[in-house]
Amino acid sequence: MQKQVAKKNARVEEVFNLFITHMQEFLKEAKLNHEEYTNFVNWADRLGRAGELPLYADVFLETHVLRAMYTDKPGTQPSLLGPYFIEGSPLVESEPGQPIVLTQRPDEDGEVLIFRGKVSSTDGMPLANTRVEMWQNDNSGKYSAFDSDAPRYNLRGHFFTDENGTFEVQSIVPLPYSIPDQGPTGEFLEYVDLHPMRPAHLHLMFEADGHETLITQVFFEGDQWLESDVADGVRTELITKLEDKGDHKEASLDFVMRRE
Repeated sequence: MQKQVAKKNARVEEVFNLFITHMQEFLKEAKLNHEEYTNFVNWADRLGRAGELPLYADVFLETHVLRAMYTDKPGTQPSLLGPYFIEGSPLVESEPGQPIVLTQRPDEDGEVLIFRGKVSSTDGMPLANTRVEMWQNDNSGKYSAFDSDAPRYNLRGHFFTDENGTFEVQSIVPLPYSIPDQGPTGEFLEYVDLHPMRPAHLHLMFEADGHETLITQVFFEGDQWLESDVADGVRTELITKLEDKGDHKEASLDFVMRRE
C-alpha cells in the first residue's frame, strides 16, 4: 500500500518559521540552559500523558490569544471556552411568560438564579432566534460529565432568543472553584506561586446567522477571585450585579455580536 504524502501547507510553514524566530529571541533573553530545557520537556511530557494539555492551554494560553484577537474590536469581549464544554446539550424551552429552566435535578441544591440577557448586533439590531448555549457548575463546584455524579447534561442546555433578542433563564448561582491542581498543572502553579481558583461564572455561547460565534463568560460583582482569576478570563464588561430578591437572585447582561 502506497504511503500517502501530506501536502505542503504554506500557512503552517509561515507560522512555524515565525515561531522559531521568536523562540530564538526568547532563548537569548531567558538564557535558558540545557538542564532547564530538559526539565521543561519532561514536564510537558507528563502534562500530555496526564491529559492536562487542554486544561493548561485553556487556563494559561487562551486568554492571551483572545486579547490579541479581540481587544480592539467592537462587540462583547469573548472569554474562555474552558475544558468543561461538551457537545449535544438538550434544547430547553419555557411556558409562555415563564423563564427557561436550565436542565437540572429535581432536588438541585443551590440558590435559584434568574438570568436575563439581550443579544444584538454591533449596529444595534436585536438578534432574534439566536442560539444560546449555557453551562455552569453545580453547588459542589463541579461540572456534569467531569468528576461529578450528576447526569451528563446537568446545568447545561441550549435555547433561542425571542423576537426582541432577549432571553430569561432559571438556574442556580454558580460557585468559585479550583482547577485540577494535583498533576503537572498543579506543579506549574507551585513554581509560579499561583492559586488554582476561578471566580464564579456562567458560560455562554451565541450563534446567529451572519455573525461570528461569541463564546464568553459572565462574572458577578464582589467575588473574591475576580482580581486574581487563575485563568485571567475576567473582562470588566462581563461583570454584572447579583441582586438578592429574597427567595432567589437575579442578574442580567447585554451581549453584542460582531458581523462576519
